[in-house]
Amino acid sequence: MTKIAIIGPGALGGTIAGWLCQNAAHEVIVCARTPLVDLRVETPVGTLNAAPQVLIDPAPAQPVDWVLVLTKTYDVAAAKVWLDSLVGPGTRVAVLQNGVEHVSRFAALLPGQAIVPAVVDIPASRSAPGRMIQQRLGSIVVPEGDDGADFVGLFGETKIDVSAVADWNSRAWGKLCLNCAGAVAALTQRSTGPVWNDDLEVLVRGLVSECAAVARAEGAVIPDSLIEGVIEGARNAPEGAGNSMSVDRFAGRQMELDARNGVIVRLGKKHGIATPINALFVTLLAASGSPWVT
Repeated sequence: MTKIAIIGPGALGGTIAGWLCQNAAHEVIVCARTPLVDLRVETPVGTLNAAPQVLIDPAPAQPVDWVLVLTKTYDVAAAKVWLDSLVGPGTRVAVLQNGVEHVSRFAALLPGQAIVPAVVDIPASRSAPGRMIQQRLGSIVVPEGDDGADFVGLFGETKIDVSAVADWNSRAWGKLCLNCAGAVAALTQRSTGPVWNDDLEVLVRGLVSECAAVARAEGAVIPDSLIEGVIEGARNAPEGAGNSMSVDRFAGRQMELDARNGVIVRLGKKHGIATPINALFVTLLAASGSPWVT
């Protein structure tokens, strides 16, 4: 029996917990802020029902084999209170978050611990606590190695495409090239496609090109075709298409601004690469998202 703890049972965490519960060889523990009776996930291939153990207090938690962290990137403190109880000498921690700083974000909290960073592409939403809708089966990518292979094995009974790759860094930065462009919709509260024009393309291209330049300086392989693909996707985005940062801003919640755009500005300075467009959006979104100005 493999013991797996899920920290952060939101749309994505709840969806992944629902899938992992389908394997009888897994003992899944959901670590939540508020009680949950059960989980129901509407997926493209049917409905998943699960009743994992739910903890709302880290005090009684015991070390497990795997901890999957699915909190927002800015909420490391919320994860830490659980990690202190869940992590033992043999525990492996997988970080399923946005951005490219998965390992550095948790390394100080978990010295000497195995940390598996994961790039996740699973569109999902939450209609109520414990009630998720998975729009697409999606994928998860982790680095190659023994830990990566074992992580892939956790999902062997699911329909999610989970794989380990040699160049995880490029995959993470490639996703960030896509995510950073979401700053436009987050600021305007409009999908880019219906309002597309030449001036808007300059901004989107600037965001993505700056990200690609920093990514390459960080050792990632980012082909020009990826940049053009992101721009084409923004140009053709239908009305109503959005992203999690846009949804969070509309709802008055804190945004993952630093993980999506701030990191580009920070690492750009490190490499001497100018990132004026990303810096502009970071400034404006931070101001618009008050009181979440950090």
